[in-house]
Amino acid sequence: MSFALPKYQAPDFVALGLDNAPDVQLVPAEKDGVMPDNYHATTMFPEYFRIHGQWVLAEDSRMDCVAVVRDGKVSVVEFRNVKQGDLVAVGRSEDGSQGIYVHPDCFVDQQGEQEVFAFRQGRSRETAYSVDYDNLYQLLRYERQHGNILWVMGPACVFDSRSRAAFAALVRQGYVNGVMAGNALATHDLEAGYLGTALGQDIYTQQSQPNGHYNHIDTINEVRRMGSIQAFVESGKVKDGVMYQCVHHNVPFVLVGSVRDDGPLPEVYGDVYQGQDAMRNLVRNATTIICMATTLHTVATGNMTPCFRVVDGEVRPLFFYSVDISEFAVNKLRDRGSLSVKTIVTNVQDFVVHVKQNLLGE
Repeated sequence: MSFALPKYQAPDFVALGLDNAPDVQLVPAEKDGVMPDNYHATTMFPEYFRIHGQWVLAEDSRMDCVAVVRDGKVSVVEFRNVKQGDLVAVGRSEDGSQGIYVHPDCFVDQQGEQEVFAFRQGRSRETAYSVDYDNLYQLLRYERQHGNILWVMGPACVFDSRSRAAFAALVRQGYVNGVMAGNALATHDLEAGYLGTALGQDIYTQQSQPNGHYNHIDTINEVRRMGSIQAFVESGKVKDGVMYQCVHHNVPFVLVGSVRDDGPLPEVYGDVYQGQDAMRNLVRNATTIICMATTLHTVATGNMTPCFRVVDGEVRPLFFYSVDISEFAVNKLRDRGSLSVKTIVTNVQDFVVHVKQNLLGE
């Protein structure tokens, strides 16, 4: 059977007895960043709000935010971005009785089975993943033509020469529409292209090089001397790798720092809220997100990602994968409320190589 997106099944408000439901109550925020009592916290699912007798979908949602109504449109806004006087939806009932309806069972596949994207079963290192890989290959081929594929990456993805080259090939061939990571992913990728090491170890043999512990900070220093990753790449000092391909193929990347960062690279966001805003701007475009070997960035991305996306006026599923060798890491995201995540427990370096070989046949 050829790949087809699960179809969105909109709620039938008449059948639900909600055609005469009350409008949602809107209460002005008393001050910047402070919500009125009984505010409604949004979820990852499609949510409708009754405004002037019409049910309106909040099209750009994320969990643990609030719904703000402006000019009849619903915006889902982080607490810190709500301004005094913004009209905030209040009500804790999600069944429509207070003008708020949350719609979790909303997608059907070709056989009419509901909620095919919400994989809530346990996953472990003993799970068989052959069908998951095959489904992922079909999805990525579809998304390359019709969607937007965002990758969230930890540094392990570039510690190995083959996985680094494999992901660079995916960028080059159009399977990457955005990259989100920390300082380390970009640093060690650039270190590999500049000095042939990652954390001072040869990226193929894994042998430590003399004074190799200087290599990553030497790389950061040289990038900072150039002023940007793009300038460093364009200088010719690095001729391959993930960041090289992102620069040359205009693939946007967001690097958000942590308290332990060295340097960091010039593009790394030091202000966590600016970084979160930049991440969400990439997430807004994504229709498939694949997170690999980065627990904190994965949880952060999952918390700002709904289970759906509105594209050209049509509601479609947003596919979310978490790939890690640690069962704890992949299950952590589900524990945080991102119930639609598909988890694969494996070595991410092998994962990237398998994906590249099956998609590109190289």
